[in-house]
Amino acid sequence: MNRRILLFITDLEIGGTPSVVRELAIRLHRPPEVCMQVACLSPWGPVADQLKQAGIPVTAFGLTRPWQLFSAVERLRQLVRDQSIDTLFSFLIHANTVAAIAMRKLESAVEAGGVRFIQSIQTTQPYPRWHWWLQGWIYGRARKIAVPSTAIAKVARRRSGIPSERFYIIPNAVEVDHFPRVAVFGDPITRIGFLGRLDPVKRLPVAIAAAWSIRQTPAKLLIFGHGEARPTLQSHQERNFHDPAHDWIEWKGAVADPRQALAQMDVLVLPSLGEGFGLVLIEAMASGIPVIASAAGGILDVIEHERTGLLIPPGRRDDRAFAAAILRIRRDPDLRRHLIDNALVEVRRRFTWDTILPQYRRLLRLE
Repeated sequence: MNRRILLFITDLEIGGTPSVVRELAIRLHRPPEVCMQVACLSPWGPVADQLKQAGIPVTAFGLTRPWQLFSAVERLRQLVRDQSIDTLFSFLIHANTVAAIAMRKLESAVEAGGVRFIQSIQTTQPYPRWHWWLQGWIYGRARKIAVPSTAIAKVARRRSGIPSERFYIIPNAVEVDHFPRVAVFGDPITRIGFLGRLDPVKRLPVAIAAAWSIRQTPAKLLIFGHGEARPTLQSHQERNFHDPAHDWIEWKGAVADPRQALAQMDVLVLPSLGEGFGLVLIEAMASGIPVIASAAGGILDVIEHERTGLLIPPGRRDDRAFAAAILRIRRDPDLRRHLIDNALVEVRRRFTWDTILPQYRRLLRLE
C-alpha cells in the first residue's frame, strides 16, 4: 500500500525542529511507496527552500496574524483531502492546535481508518503557560505524542495532564560523517560559540556575561542566530558590557548550515533552561567541539557531566560557573580530549539517523 504523509509545522525558519522535519521528509521520501509532504503555518522560509531543492512538495500557508488560524484549519483540512493524506504529523503548539481542530472536521475519515494523527512537543520552556493548557486540551485527538526526550514527557504530564502511555520518545539525530572534525583551541583566542534562535529562554545574557569576564584571557563570544530578542540582547550588551579596547563579541546572524558556525568555535555554550533536546549539542559533539550547557530539561538526556560535556546547575551566578568551565576546558587538554572523544562515541551510539530513523518508521507504521 502506498503511503502519503504530511509533516505540518509552525514555521520553516532556521532552527532545530524545522531541521528535524526537513531530515525526516527527505529520508522517508521514497515515491511511490512513501510520498512525504511538508506544510507550515507561516510564510515561506529557508528550510522550505531546502525541502523544495530535495524534491519534497511544500505548502506555506503564509499566516502572519493569530486570527488567521481559523482559515488555516480549513486550508489544512482541504490539503489533507486533496492529497489523500493518510498520516498527519504536526510539530509545535500552533501547528498542533490547527491540526487537532482540522481533525475534528475529518472525523469520518479518521473513523474509517483513513487519517492517522500524531503530534510532537519539542520544548520544556514554562512560558507562556497557556501553551501547556492548550496542549492539554488538544492532545486527545492524537494517537501518539512524539517527544525527543524524557524531560519533555515529564513536563507535559505535569503541565498538560497527558497520560504517560501517549508519549513516544525519539531523540534527535545527526549524520555524523557530514560533520568534519574542528581543530579546537589552536590559537591564543578562545572562541566561545552559541548557535540557536535568539529567544529569552536561551539565556544569552549568561553567555555574554561569562565571555565578558574572561575576555582578557583572551576570549571572544560568537553568537550565531536570529530572533526577536536580538535588539534587546544587543542593547543589554552595549549598556552593560561595552569595551572598545577589546573586540570580544560578534553577532554573526543566522547560518543556513550549522557546520559554517561550528567551524569557527572552540567550545559551544548553551545556557538554556527550556531545551527539549538541544540538536546543536549533538552537532557540536559530532564536530569534536566540547560543550558546556545548563543541567536542565532535555539537555540531561544528551550530556553526561564530566564524560561527554560539562553541565552547570542553574543558580544565581551561572555566568561565573560558565566562565570557570570555559577556562577549565581551555587549560586542561586531557579533560578536553576526554570530553571530545567520549562525546563522539556517544553520538555514534545513540544519535545517528541509522539508529533513530527506524524508530520513526515504526511510529509511522512504515515497517
